[in-house]
Amino acid sequence: MAYIEDQNTPVFVKANGLAAGKGVIPGRTFKEAVQAVTTILIDKAFGDAGDSVVIEEELIGEEASFTVLTDGTYCLPFVSSQDHKMSHDGDTGKNTGGMGAYSPAPVITPELHDYVMERIVYPTVNGMADIDRLFKGVLYVGLMITDAGPKVVEFNCRFGDPEAQVLLPRLKSDLVPLLIACIDGTLKQHADVQWHNEAAACIAMASGGYPDPYQTGEVITGLEDANAIEGVTVFHAGTEQDGEDIVTAGGRVLGVTAVAGGLHDAIQRAYQGVSAIQFADAHYRKDIGYRALGRN
Repeated sequence: MAYIEDQNTPVFVKANGLAAGKGVIPGRTFKEAVQAVTTILIDKAFGDAGDSVVIEEELIGEEASFTVLTDGTYCLPFVSSQDHKMSHDGDTGKNTGGMGAYSPAPVITPELHDYVMERIVYPTVNGMADIDRLFKGVLYVGLMITDAGPKVVEFNCRFGDPEAQVLLPRLKSDLVPLLIACIDGTLKQHADVQWHNEAAACIAMASGGYPDPYQTGEVITGLEDANAIEGVTVFHAGTEQDGEDIVTAGGRVLGVTAVAGGLHDAIQRAYQGVSAIQFADAHYRKDIGYRALGRN
């Protein structure tokens, strides 16, 4: 708390362990930051994951998700995407595992793409090799595009959620040979990976209250109607079978994804899918993709 007071600037307080994507609390005022430290270290809101905390500077800008496959030497970039971490419209509320995503993300220009590959991705992969920790697989780089350029918010060794739901539907090439090439060290032979031209959007439907405590066991209806909409696929996240019913069983319940010729149509189609689905106290953001649409 003394360190936070010395910073005299907005910070983010982060549980130092695994917290299902919810272990980051904004501390835009000193009071908020102190409460975040109390919540994590004293109230143990994240259990053992909160035995220590990391204090990070607040980064102002637009988020972007940059995903590559690597065999430890060669890096194959995927198409760009953007997640929406905050729980409510306008990027307000609390931090979540992700309330929706879309691809492509116009914030990643060709110039920015090259910068990230040259200044972030390759130095990271080469650095791992230099310390005899050859990294193979998926490298997810969570970025904030600030006025001073792209800054790394996080690394993950997996596809993002919900980013995977908008990246993989756009992948025209077979994924399995790419993954095998990562293992075998032959990824460069697959540099001509093919992508569909369509855009994709995913809306996360969550249990009311998420990321705070929420009710489960609510019956979900309309899944078949949503899946029947052209271009719509409903991915299950926090659901389970209860007799003849599908019921809610987690915070983020469904990822309603749509592909279409352009981003506007993909987002509109995804929300058509959302409108077809009902369960008690369902919560979802109504502005997924607003940054990209605002650029048009």
